[in-house]
Amino acid sequence: MDKLFNIRVTYSGLISLIIGMATVGIGAVSTIIITRSLSPEEFGTWGLIGALTTYVIVIEPIISTWAIRETARGEKSGKTAVFSSGMFSIVGILAYIVIAYFVGIQANANVNLILFSAILIPFLFLSRTLSVINMGWKPQAASYGLIGFEISKIPAGLAFVYFLDMGLQGAIIATVFAYSISIGILLYQAKEKIMVPLKKEFLIKWIKLSWLALYTGRIYSMIQHFDVAVFSLIVGNVVGLAYWSSAFAISSVVAHSSAVSEGLYGKLLGGSKKEYFQENFRLVLYFIIPLFAFVITFARPGLFTLNPIYETAVLVVIFLAVHMLVQTFSNIFDAALKGIEKVDLNEKASLKDYTKSSLFYLPTLTIIQRGTYITSLAIVLFLSLGKSDLELVINWSIVAAVVPIPFMFYRLILVRKNFTIKINYYIILKYVITASLVFGITYVLMDEYLTYNEQIILFFPQVLLYVIFSVGGYLAITFFIDTNTKQLIKAIFNELKSIQK
Repeated sequence: MDKLFNIRVTYSGLISLIIGMATVGIGAVSTIIITRSLSPEEFGTWGLIGALTTYVIVIEPIISTWAIRETARGEKSGKTAVFSSGMFSIVGILAYIVIAYFVGIQANANVNLILFSAILIPFLFLSRTLSVINMGWKPQAASYGLIGFEISKIPAGLAFVYFLDMGLQGAIIATVFAYSISIGILLYQAKEKIMVPLKKEFLIKWIKLSWLALYTGRIYSMIQHFDVAVFSLIVGNVVGLAYWSSAFAISSVVAHSSAVSEGLYGKLLGGSKKEYFQENFRLVLYFIIPLFAFVITFARPGLFTLNPIYETAVLVVIFLAVHMLVQTFSNIFDAALKGIEKVDLNEKASLKDYTKSSLFYLPTLTIIQRGTYITSLAIVLFLSLGKSDLELVINWSIVAAVVPIPFMFYRLILVRKNFTIKINYYIILKYVITASLVFGITYVLMDEYLTYNEQIILFFPQVLLYVIFSVGGYLAITFFIDTNTKQLIKAIFNELKSIQK
């Protein structure tokens, strides 16, 4: 295998990973501002708003499902995608108002604030559309928009949430401001793909295939995010959502390892070698193992940093970290399988052809998985009624961790039929031992010497020192004991030099 080829096609993914990890730190600042400024009821409502917006952007994949595939193949559909996104967002706003009103009342939340958050909808539509356009030809550009979003949230959050003390309303306004900055960056990055003629042919095709886009792009996502609504409706409050949201914010660090594969889908669509998947998968393992260890190690101090109220949700973080680990692998497997699917290149493809393709089969598998998850969650919650909010959320996280596991292994079987995966268990063992050693030592040191001070300005610098120690230790040790790591770092530097020239 050509190592230089592997590095170059992985370069955008590595840039995305670096930016993604930077956004973790940057995003933590804005998250701390919100979690420390909002009450548990307000923060729980904020989590509910996040779920409700997911429900109503259900029609957005009618655009993004095909825009990314066409952009990756050189088709000029960018302007049509942006125009269509704006039109569809109007429908999304109307749907949100109806859904938010009834769910808000049932969950005993602030209905007026939930309805006010409808202003987020058009920004969500446009942001997602521009992101996939960039993903189709320059994946790292989507990451530029993400970091712009996270950086912008800090001054906006300080202004509206902290200094003006506008509470949840301020958080909504700050988010709109951040999306505006992000959209500006994404527009600039995608201008080459947008400055093209508006073609109704693309829209006609998208509407014609909307059944598949809706099925594959959002229906299963709605089912997944319906867990928040199920919890709110069964339990009848939003306090538990505050524990869930804080734990989710910490555990989601694991999912950032998938950024290394961010360009996988587009590269395979563009005709890149299947063999690229082998090296890319190894890189994912290199990053996901320490990130998983990182989340478990820093679960308690991370929750304390967000707000001491949520410190007791450590078990939720651990189970959600398992969920993120399993789901990350599943998402990568799906991207690889859909990346080699060519049914949409056949203009004469029938309905039967599409239903036999991975574009239909994989989402069907996901719908079964998430339907199982929601059903299991509802049963567990009904059986757990009467327990504390924290106990309910712990049970929720266990369901989230366990249900996806068999589905992930089934996807692995499908991938093995189409890609060569030669797992070097010795290399994996090196990563596991190194991560266990470094983060184990960090955990012991923090348990002995870390002082939990509620003043964030005194506590956070302490945690940061342990973060630097653990992450730096993992990178340093693997550099000296792993040839692949040495080659990777050297190749990246060489690539950066060539870009500068």
